[in-house]
Amino acid sequence: MSNVTTLLDSKSVPEAKAALICPTQNETYSYKRLREEMNRIGLGLKNLGVKCGDRVCIYLDSSPEYLISYFAIWRIGAVAVPTNIVYRGTELLHVINDAGASTVITDRNGAEVIAGIRRDIPGVSHIICVGGSCGDMVAWESFPPAPEMMRAENCSIEDLCHIQYTAGTTGKPKGAMLTHGNWMTALDTERDALRIQPEDVYLGIYPMGHVGLSWGLAVIRSGGTYVMMERFELDRYIALAGQYNVTILAGMPPVIHSLNHAPPNTNEHLKQARVIISGGGQLLPVVWEAFDQRFHIPVANSYGLSETIVIGSGTTTLPGYPHLTKNYQSVGVAVGYTEMKIVDPGNPEHEIPFGEPGEIALRGPAIAKGYWNLPGPTRDVFRQDGWFLTGDIGVLDTEGILCLTDRKKDMIIMSGWKIYPTEVENILIQHPAIADIAVFGVPDERKGEYPAAAVILKAGAVLSEDELFAWCRDRLAGYKIPRRMIVTDSLPRVHGWKLLRRDLREKFGGSAT
Repeated sequence: MSNVTTLLDSKSVPEAKAALICPTQNETYSYKRLREEMNRIGLGLKNLGVKCGDRVCIYLDSSPEYLISYFAIWRIGAVAVPTNIVYRGTELLHVINDAGASTVITDRNGAEVIAGIRRDIPGVSHIICVGGSCGDMVAWESFPPAPEMMRAENCSIEDLCHIQYTAGTTGKPKGAMLTHGNWMTALDTERDALRIQPEDVYLGIYPMGHVGLSWGLAVIRSGGTYVMMERFELDRYIALAGQYNVTILAGMPPVIHSLNHAPPNTNEHLKQARVIISGGGQLLPVVWEAFDQRFHIPVANSYGLSETIVIGSGTTTLPGYPHLTKNYQSVGVAVGYTEMKIVDPGNPEHEIPFGEPGEIALRGPAIAKGYWNLPGPTRDVFRQDGWFLTGDIGVLDTEGILCLTDRKKDMIIMSGWKIYPTEVENILIQHPAIADIAVFGVPDERKGEYPAAAVILKAGAVLSEDELFAWCRDRLAGYKIPRRMIVTDSLPRVHGWKLLRRDLREKFGGSAT
């Protein structure tokens, strides 16, 4: 048996112990209650006809129900397709139809969005609504309790359990295919890397629709307690860290930057913290050093991707090994069963010598099986010998320590959110005043970077930033909307077609290094 949800069947953790705490709902889920809810929803899905291998889309805000949905779907051998509640109709439509989801789990807010696309998702047989039924939807609360001994579906480690959508070269998200074995590896790797113990309390801020959720699951895997935040708010984050004596803090560059400028009493609230995680973008050395000097809390500066379940097959700096930071510049060493090498971006068969920049390649048991229904892009980056080409550029030294230097791809990462410029451009170019468009990342000390749009207007057209932003709000998730608009007469292109985003960054926002 290789079902990842067997982690909740362990008798080594007291059943009454808190597994998940949701302060906004004033709810605490013990290990027993979490297991019971997992089985109740899992059985409810089976009774609706959901079978092994069927895809179930989760369209919720971060919540206990989101976490329970993952576990319930995995429990019965189905495949979780997580999304984010900030998705709008066209974004959600693509994911549901591309994955071939038969069932959607949502709430009353999500039901309004789904109602607008209902005719365009004919493959969806059932919609489950948290908080009571909405029209012909099935109420989450209507499922009866499951038998106490409801065993997990017997799955192979190679069986698919999760399709994680991540931005792709076409401008539309690609579905990374993750297995039970991938997840089991990732949870054990993260547990070992942070040396997580049953006494640990984790404060999680990563959206549950993102593989960053794995840190919280690693804590539950270890018998600890996961305190969740739906979204980061500095004052509340600090208060919760003190209230629950948090030992492991979820972070990212904007969080660490904010803590550097937090009130003096913040140190007292964080006094139990033994490590803070950073990832989702480059942590500037000046920000990292300032945090270290003030709080003296080790930073697990991590590198991984959706395709690797964060550091399931990736790297991190490790608490207790300060030399790995390389003067606040590295993302540490390969952890778990990860192998890593640097290859020539133009010829991945050629390995680059130590100390020279090249494309980062990773290999290990947490690497995704490929991209859902995309054999071409899968062949491009998932090599037959097991190596995964990340598209990121880095330098590896003789000690095995990795430093990121650039990105081969043009992905923008703002506060951990990944934004693919082509997807945004495809929406903006539809504006009646725009003749041509280029979206690019502008470096930002707090957010890492933010999206900006260089716009060529049609003859005689006038367009203000406010008008463009208002137009975007109806068509894009909020984090994808450009924060700045630059009107220009031309865009830098190679041979008149290949856009040079780096030139735009250097001209309008400084070099993204």
